[in-house]
Amino acid sequence: MGHDAVPKSCDSLVSTASFRCAGDDETPMNRVLLALAVCMSQFPPVANAADIVLKSGGAPKDVLITLIPRFEKTTGHRVTVEHVLISALRQRILAGESADVLLMPTSALDNLAEMRKIRPEDRAAYGILKLVAIVKNGAPRPDISNVDTFRRALVNAPSVVYSTPASTPSGAHMANMVSQLGISDIVERKVTYRPALEGGVGMVAGGRAAIGVYPASEVVHVDGITSLGPLPEPLQLTLVYGGAVATTSTSPGPARELIRFLGAPQNQAVWRHEGFEIPH
Repeated sequence: MGHDAVPKSCDSLVSTASFRCAGDDETPMNRVLLALAVCMSQFPPVANAADIVLKSGGAPKDVLITLIPRFEKTTGHRVTVEHVLISALRQRILAGESADVLLMPTSALDNLAEMRKIRPEDRAAYGILKLVAIVKNGAPRPDISNVDTFRRALVNAPSVVYSTPASTPSGAHMANMVSQLGISDIVERKVTYRPALEGGVGMVAGGRAAIGVYPASEVVHVDGITSLGPLPEPLQLTLVYGGAVATTSTSPGPARELIRFLGAPQNQAVWRHEGFEIPH
């Protein structure tokens, strides 16, 4: 074995340490203890490792794909992530379903705080989401720079897709918006209600919907589509995504660690990369 080689296991270290020549100053037991100490130093501490259940809306999915493995490597904790439509997640938590960490729009967290379903002192705000309109790559790009042009784009589009109004904040916002614009009858004849992560964006990429409207994080890295940009400010929905420790958490300490880790300054670039703006 070369000078830089490392034994493959603790057993090999202990076995090697147990053999020595007569007359050495160290006892075999000291050699064994030293070998065990070297072995243990090669592995992260896991004595206090916890299992954390995180339940989230779909918007931060790609953020969590990046950050959760980093958290697990740093702390030794294990995190199970489940993505659920916001309305369904809220109902499940209100019905008593357990979780350690919840990631949702802060308006939904406020509601859960009123119902004493989260620990109000263990909260954080991570990123701001806005709605964007998308079309298939290579398709005509209608102007959506102001209220009138966006209204015209929805009226002229042969088909439209956005999230289910009863299931997500963005879907509810879109239903209210087309009503305020006076085009509900027109849009309802050609709209498909489908969340982005359940095939809505794929409908646009595949040419089965001419225009889609979704939170920026749900379309930012999807192939086959082109973003037309954010909705005009008077029509915009601004979602602040945050996290909180659930009152049902069986590991509130590790859950707080995760809450802090997700919002740490060194991780803000990940949120930006996935379509979020960082709140000041």
